[in-house]
Amino acid sequence: MKNPVIVLEKIQKTYGSGESAVTAIKEANVEIYAGETVALLGPSGSGKTTLITMIGCITEPSAGVLKLSGEVVYDGTWRVNDTRKVRREQIGFIFQSHNLIPFLNVIENVTLVSQMNGVRKHEAIRKGKELLEYLGVGDKETKMPSQLSGGQSQRVAIARSLANNPSIILADEPTAALDGERALSVMELLRKLAHEQNVAVVVVTHDERMLPLFDRILRVEDGRVREEG
Repeated sequence: MKNPVIVLEKIQKTYGSGESAVTAIKEANVEIYAGETVALLGPSGSGKTTLITMIGCITEPSAGVLKLSGEVVYDGTWRVNDTRKVRREQIGFIFQSHNLIPFLNVIENVTLVSQMNGVRKHEAIRKGKELLEYLGVGDKETKMPSQLSGGQSQRVAIARSLANNPSIILADEPTAALDGERALSVMELLRKLAHEQNVAVVVVTHDERMLPLFDRILRVEDGRVREEG
């Protein structure tokens, strides 16, 4: 049996201390595998974003164990020297706002992180063009972000998230700013990526219309994480 890419063992996050302490996530146990699309559902304030930012090594847990690609990255304290390096090398992030840099064109946006990671410019551009073609926006590589539609911008953001060959993609409400048709198109694309590129895709969403496109659904309520059948 294949090993999970993401493992959370009794992960907990508490903000504050004493009587003012608030536990956002309570002893979550989760395993997510390569090639899966997993939805994180729950009302606002339920802890979804806290959970995804802990997986992404942005928010430090308060307790528990976090493993990524078989490596223990947190066990009561960070077990890696540089969490930024983990994010650069293993994780692609997609947000509700595409966050494209407005003064860089499409191919420059896509290749920026790769070049920061030391990939040679010509190789980064070759990979960037492949990704843009794969995502259906290959003809937009010289356009500026202001010249793109919302759906096109999000596809470019997805290309950027894939530029470092991540094993994990974390998406926080990636379709919230899109209309129904474009949202469905982006979500279908994320499912295709998971299955064809063997990437674990975790998506925070409020849009229950998208649920048939997910392999698994995790619901977060009052800090508790449970899997829906």
